[in-house]
Amino acid sequence: MQNNIRQLFELVSGYGLGGSTVALFGRVGGGIYTKAADVGSDLAGKVHAGLKEDSPKNPGTIADNVGDNVGDIAGMGADLFGSLAESTCAALVVSASSWALCSTANAIYFPLLVTSTGVVVSAITIPFAYFTESSVENKLKLQLIISTVIMSGLLIPVVLTVLPPGGLGIQFGVTTYNTTQWQAYGCIMFGLWSGMIIGLFTEYMTSKTYRPTQELAEACLYDASTNIIKGLALGYKSNVVPIFCLAVTVLFSFTWAGMYGVALAAIGMLGCLPVALTIDGYGPISDNAGGIAEMSNLDPVVRERTDELDAAGNTTAAVGKGFAIGSACLVALALFGAFITSVAESTGNNTYSVNILEPYTFAGLLVGAMLPYWFSAMTMTAVGDAAQMMIVEIKRQVDAIDRGQMTKPDHAACVGISTQASLRKMVAPGALVIISPLLAGYLFWYNATAGILAGNIVSGIQIAFSASNSGGAWDNAKKYVEAGMLKRRDAEGNETNEVCRKGSKEHAAAVVGDTVGDPLKDTSGPSINILIKLSAICSLVFAGFIAKDGGIFVTKPTA
Repeated sequence: MQNNIRQLFELVSGYGLGGSTVALFGRVGGGIYTKAADVGSDLAGKVHAGLKEDSPKNPGTIADNVGDNVGDIAGMGADLFGSLAESTCAALVVSASSWALCSTANAIYFPLLVTSTGVVVSAITIPFAYFTESSVENKLKLQLIISTVIMSGLLIPVVLTVLPPGGLGIQFGVTTYNTTQWQAYGCIMFGLWSGMIIGLFTEYMTSKTYRPTQELAEACLYDASTNIIKGLALGYKSNVVPIFCLAVTVLFSFTWAGMYGVALAAIGMLGCLPVALTIDGYGPISDNAGGIAEMSNLDPVVRERTDELDAAGNTTAAVGKGFAIGSACLVALALFGAFITSVAESTGNNTYSVNILEPYTFAGLLVGAMLPYWFSAMTMTAVGDAAQMMIVEIKRQVDAIDRGQMTKPDHAACVGISTQASLRKMVAPGALVIISPLLAGYLFWYNATAGILAGNIVSGIQIAFSASNSGGAWDNAKKYVEAGMLKRRDAEGNETNEVCRKGSKEHAAAVVGDTVGDPLKDTSGPSINILIKLSAICSLVFAGFIAKDGGIFVTKPTA
């Protein structure tokens, strides 16, 4: 009976696979679309033709604005939806080992009740946005904190009512975890509070209100190269706090409830999903508002206000990306545990565990750690190639308008370039994500796939955090300069009253950093979420095939 329940739960993993596949289109394809248009419009329109940001004379403006919705609204929504579906699938697969949960159907109800509580809490926190007269960033930050606190309280009766008081009896490998109600609650709390800390720390590293981004802007006083160097260092340093949060969360969750605890932590981190989507969506909405204001020839004061909102939106988008990356790590790890459980069930080897000293596992670990770099190279190259095509088209149209051969820009041509490039260029990264773990399992058996998944998670999370935060900080450093907040210094390094404005060499250095950071923060960084999650869910869906029919180059033990 229990084995039948596990098989039924494994079928649900196909639902998570569908969610992640859609997220692949939204995140990878959308990221290529939006950054090709953004980089092309900036370099060809602003640098070559001297046009203003979002000028109606720039042929790439419409594509740029559409791209914000494709990549940052639809892409992020699909990404976090996939995380929620996959963490629930992982919890179901691992919980099938507990008869205390399965016999009462609480294995199904409990993850859904946690998610439902988060929806209710997110609705409760809406009025708090109107209670304080502070900046947009502070309002959204307050909502994140309040939702975390309220959810922490509301989940107590849910846990005590739904979970059996005598212990869950979760089995993972050869160990049985007699998890209490309060330990299960602790797993959720570690995920919930880690998500909040990661979000707040991301804001600190990328907001122009705080010193890290201000120091990045000050590096523009010297040269674009110093801006690039400090921006990379900022991204690397931004890994420290999130990784410690995730490490502590995994440590306690696994100690208390095995991989079921990790899945609960992932569900907990995604508990405030509506708030996270709100925080992330604010950025592209503000950016589009500024574009519409400029293209409609509204009063310049309107654009000044939308620029302020856009600067806040860059920070809130970075917070949303940090939240999504942290949850992706826990989700991928939970799916990894579900894969191990499924392999053990398929092979009949209930003592199976991952040993990195096993040669196929270690080889897979090395390859898996390399895949995020290969994936990032593919996506960044795709943005560069598509941006080059966009630049050629924009220059052609601008020159034709100047010569009188065209009366107005052809926006549809630029939209077509972004659309076709994003669809073509996402094929190779998508194939890499899906095929790599399956091919490794087919050729070298499940140990190789386990190694690839582990390497993917460990390496991918570091790259995702650093890329997203470097890009977000570079963008806000440019906004800091454009807002007239950067002052020049004298020969002794003392600050003067001379302000760096748009068109200055300092602003040019900031624009270089922003242009470099665009594909990092909106294409490669967030897309790595999809790499680690989709690889894991594909491996879980095909775990039975890999265990029974894979390993054609491996000498299998005889029965």
